[in-house]
Amino acid sequence: MSTESARSRRSSSPTRAAPWWVWPTTPSTARRWRRPSPSRVLTLEHAPLLFGRDPTPGLLAFDLVEGGSAIRLYRRHQHDVRAETVPFSPFLLLADRALAESTAGLLSLEPLDGPGAFRWLARYGSWADALGARDRCRETSGAATNAPAAPYRFLADPVHQYLLVTGRTSFGGLAFGDLRRLALDIEVVTTPGYEFPSAARADDRIVAVALADSAGFRHVVRGDQLDERALLEECTRILREHDPDVIEGHNIFRFDLEYLEARARRHSVGLRWGRDGSALRSRVARLQIAERTINYRRWEAAGRHVVDTWMLAQLHDAGTRDLPGFGLKELARHFGVAAPDRTYIDASQVARTLREDPERLVAYAIDDAVETLGVAAVLAPPYFAQAQAVPFDYQACTLRGAAAKIDALMLREYLHRRHAVPGAQPAAPVGGGHTVICQQGVARPVLHVDVTSLYPSLMLAHSIAPASDALGVFPALLQHLRDFRVHAKRLARETADPAERAHLGALQQSFKILINAFYGYLAFSGGHWNDYDAANRVTAEGRAVVASLLERLTGLGATPVEADTDGVYFVPPPGHRPDDDDALLERVAAGLPSGLQLELDGRYAAMFSYKMKTYALLDERGRFSLKGSAFRSRGIEPFQRRIIEEVVRALLDGRPEEVRRIIDRRLDDFAAHRVDVRAFARTETLQESLDAYRLRVNSGVRPVSAVYELAATAGRALEPGDQISYYVTGRGAGVAVNEHAKLASQWDPTRPDENLEYYQAKVREIWERFRPFTEFDGLRPYVDEPEPQLSLF
Repeated sequence: MSTESARSRRSSSPTRAAPWWVWPTTPSTARRWRRPSPSRVLTLEHAPLLFGRDPTPGLLAFDLVEGGSAIRLYRRHQHDVRAETVPFSPFLLLADRALAESTAGLLSLEPLDGPGAFRWLARYGSWADALGARDRCRETSGAATNAPAAPYRFLADPVHQYLLVTGRTSFGGLAFGDLRRLALDIEVVTTPGYEFPSAARADDRIVAVALADSAGFRHVVRGDQLDERALLEECTRILREHDPDVIEGHNIFRFDLEYLEARARRHSVGLRWGRDGSALRSRVARLQIAERTINYRRWEAAGRHVVDTWMLAQLHDAGTRDLPGFGLKELARHFGVAAPDRTYIDASQVARTLREDPERLVAYAIDDAVETLGVAAVLAPPYFAQAQAVPFDYQACTLRGAAAKIDALMLREYLHRRHAVPGAQPAAPVGGGHTVICQQGVARPVLHVDVTSLYPSLMLAHSIAPASDALGVFPALLQHLRDFRVHAKRLARETADPAERAHLGALQQSFKILINAFYGYLAFSGGHWNDYDAANRVTAEGRAVVASLLERLTGLGATPVEADTDGVYFVPPPGHRPDDDDALLERVAAGLPSGLQLELDGRYAAMFSYKMKTYALLDERGRFSLKGSAFRSRGIEPFQRRIIEEVVRALLDGRPEEVRRIIDRRLDDFAAHRVDVRAFARTETLQESLDAYRLRVNSGVRPVSAVYELAATAGRALEPGDQISYYVTGRGAGVAVNEHAKLASQWDPTRPDENLEYYQAKVREIWERFRPFTEFDGLRPYVDEPEPQLSLF
C-alpha cells in the first residue's frame, strides 16, 4: 500500500466535491493548546472544545433517513417538537488512500495533516456506500473492522458520525426537567407448571402495562378489561398521544420490550412507537462494565430515547460499589424514592392477585412505573448533561463508558482541525495505586483527608498526556472540565432556583465522571490516544504522594489506619479538637507537590478497619456504612450480610459482648425455621450461555454448577445476565450443592426443607471471622493472617 505523505497529496481526486453543509471547512489550526487566563468568564460559548462548535438549541434526537443520505433532527420549539431533514455524508478514516480506490459512492478523499496512523478521510454519499467501503477495506486488508492493527476505522453509529462532523450536541438550552419522560412497566402471568414467564408460550400473556410520565400522568392498561391484542394497541395509542422524548424502564431492554415485541408479533400488532410512526427496532448489543460483559438487545424508537434504569444502576455501582442490589424495589429504597405506602406483590403471586384483587395489582404496577421515574431522576441527569457536550446522543451516553466519551471528544477536535488520528497502542501492564492498611480494629475518632482529584491534578501539574496528542487536546479538555466543574459548583451554591441548582448539580457531576476517567483513558485499549507509559507515570506519582501523606501524618503524631488511591483515614494526634482541623491540614499539605489540594473529606465517630479496602464507618450523626466486597459481596446470602451488619455495628458502638448473642439468636432462628427463604436463597447471574456451560463442563474446564443445572430445567430460554435464586436442601453442612439445589420459588413455609446444618455452619463462619475483634479494644497493627472465609456454597 502507498505510504506517500498526506501533505504532499493535498489535491486529492474526489468523485465530486462535497457541499458546504456536509463537513466544516475550517482550515487546520494545528497548534498546541495554551491555558486560558483564569479571569476569563466561563460560558458555553467560550468552550467549543468541550461543548461543540454548533450551538443549535433544543435538539432532542437524530435518525438516519432517506436511504442513509440524510439525518432527521427532532427539535424542541417552545412546546412543540419539530422535525427537519439535513444532508449527511458518512466517513471512514484510512491509513492508506488506496483502500478507498474504486469504492462506490465516494464523494471525497481528503488528506489529514500531521503525524498519525489514519491520515486520509474518505466521505461517502450514503450509509450503504460507507458500509460497502468498510467491507471493501476488510477484504482488502484482511483485518476485521476496528481491529487494533486494522488500517481503517469505521464508526458504526451514524448519529455519532453526524455529531462528530457538525459539532452539534443534544439538549442545548434545556434542563433535565424539560424532558418529557415516560416510564413503562409490564406485568405478566406464567402458565401453570412453568417457573418463569416466556413470551413464546401461547398461554403466557401480558396482564398490565403501567405508564407514568414526568408531568404527572398515571395509567394502567389492564389485561382484565382488554384482550392482549387490544392492550398492545391501547398502549401504543397512549404512548403516541403523550409523545415522550424518553421511554424509561427497569430492565426494559432485556425483558419488557422483548416481551412486548414478541407478543405484538404473535397478534400481528405493530409497536409503532417512533415519532415518525415507525416501529420499534432492535439489534444485538453488549455493554462492558469493568470486567463484566452484559449482552442485550438495544431497542430504539425514532425520535425518542430508550433508557434502562437497570443499566444505569450497573454503571453507577461500578464506580461506587454501594448498591444493595439491582432490583427496582431495592434501588428505590436505597435512593429514597420509594413511597412509604407503595404496594408490594411477589412476582409469583401476580396471576392470583389478578384473579382475587385486580385493583391491588393495578396499584402495584403503577408504583413500579413511578419508582422507575424516581430512580431515573437520580441516575440519569449526569448522562443528560454529558449529551450536551459529547458527540453521542442521550441514549448512547447511557450505554457508553466514560473513556469512550473522552475518545469521542478528542476525535471531534482532531477532525475539526483536519489532523491525522493515531492508532491505539497495544495493551500493556499498568501499576496500581498505593493502598495500605496500617491498623485493624476500632478507631475513635477518625478523619479522612484526600487529594482532590489526585490523578487528574497530577496529570495537569506534571504535564502528563498522551505522547500521540500532537495538538494538546487531552490536557486542554481536562483543564476545561476542571474549570467548568468548579464554575458549576459555585453557581449551584449561589442560585436560589431549585431547578437551576439541580441542572448545575447534574452538570458538575457529569464533569466529575469524565474528569476521573482521564487517567483510565490512558490505559483504555480502545482509545486512539491511549498511552500506557503515561498511565504508569501517573500511578507512580500518585503512590509517592500517598506515601508522603502517611509519613507526614505519622510525624505529626497522627495514627494512619488505612490509605487508598488518593487519601488516608487516620486517628488525629492526641488532644486534637475539631477547631484544629484547618491547622492540621495546612501542616500536612505543606509537603505536597505544587498544584495538589488537600481537603478534609470526612469526620467519623468511629471506624472499623478489617482488611485492605474493607472497613465500616460511623459518622457523628450515627449513620453507618460498610465498604468493601467482604462486607457487601453479592456472592453471599442476604442473611449473611444482615448478620455482618449487626456484628460490625455492635463493634462500632463499643458492644463487643453483643456479637456472640447475635450469632446465637441467628442459630436459634434457623433451628426453629423462623428464617424466610428470601434471607437464605442465593441469587446468581448467568455469565455464559447454557451451551457454552455444557461444553466447558464436558471438556473438564469447569465444574458442575447448581445455578446452570437449575437453568437447564427452567422452562424458558435463559441468557447471560439472567438471574436465578435457589437454596440448599438435604442434611449436613458438607452436601454437594449442585445435587441439593432447589429453586427459591419452590420453598414452602408450611413444609420447610432447607438444610439447617448447612446454613448454621455459615452463621458460625461469621463468628470465627469476627471473634478476634471481640477480644481486644481499639486498634492493633495489621498483620496479614489467613482467616476463615465465608462459604459461598
